[in-house]
Amino acid sequence: MGAKLEHVNEPFNAEPPRAALVASYVTPSDFFYNRNHGPIPIVEDINRYSVTVSGLVERPKQLFMKDIWMLPKYSVTATLQCAGNRRTAMSKIKTVKGVGWDVSAIGNAIWGGAKLSDVLELVGIPKLTSVTRFGGRHVEFISVDKCKEENGGPYKASIPLSQATNPEADVLLAYEMNGEPLNRDHGYPLRVVVPSVIGARSVKWLEDINIIAEECQGLFMQKDYKMFPPSVNWDNIDWSTRRPQMDFPVQCVICSLEDVSTVKPGKVSLFNHAYNELFMHECLWGALFLCF
Repeated sequence: MGAKLEHVNEPFNAEPPRAALVASYVTPSDFFYNRNHGPIPIVEDINRYSVTVSGLVERPKQLFMKDIWMLPKYSVTATLQCAGNRRTAMSKIKTVKGVGWDVSAIGNAIWGGAKLSDVLELVGIPKLTSVTRFGGRHVEFISVDKCKEENGGPYKASIPLSQATNPEADVLLAYEMNGEPLNRDHGYPLRVVVPSVIGARSVKWLEDINIIAEECQGLFMQKDYKMFPPSVNWDNIDWSTRRPQMDFPVQCVICSLEDVSTVKPGKVSLFNHAYNELFMHECLWGALFLCF
């Protein structure tokens, strides 16, 4: 299938060849896209690693991995996609900033871990809660990494509390990927997985969970990953006029041919994938048969 296409070395950003996306329903960990905003953190002692759950909660708590392992484990097949996927195609119409992704900043994996709704119950937040008694309406995830865009500060993002406390939303604190412990590239030892939402909200290398009244005010929620009409440019942009992007639209990509391919007359098999949050978290894979 070939090696990954490396877009940026520092921080490391790379995507697999198109063919890797349709070679199997589950994307192998080694062929899952890499999206980073800073150096990949090193967690040397998993026994000392912990996540603090605090903010507008009744019982703030520090959780070690042994505490999370004791919670019921769930396996969720979910697709993650970088919000900037297919930026190269966008740039053919109008130049856009950001990593020049082709079509493969997306992957479908089996994630294993504890449901966030179970974790939040440990600090006194019942399931199916939209606001805590202290006014918390959003769940903010903070990483241990250091981002150049945040001037060395951590990556952070948030989702609504109503989504975080809904067991059917399948939001995980994941410690496994495709049946194996997470590797460093994909968030070891613990990451958030938010199905049906752009990958920017599935924070890796999790360090803190804060229950807050408003959406996360970090750069990646307020001044990035937002959708604007074509009339908006970098000179007239007003970030406050748009909400942070969460969902992604229906998309379909042919993966068995490159952008410029010559085919002989006759029957041609085209393998593709399609995805949308309405597909219950997962990619759909298929084949088309065309005659020329």
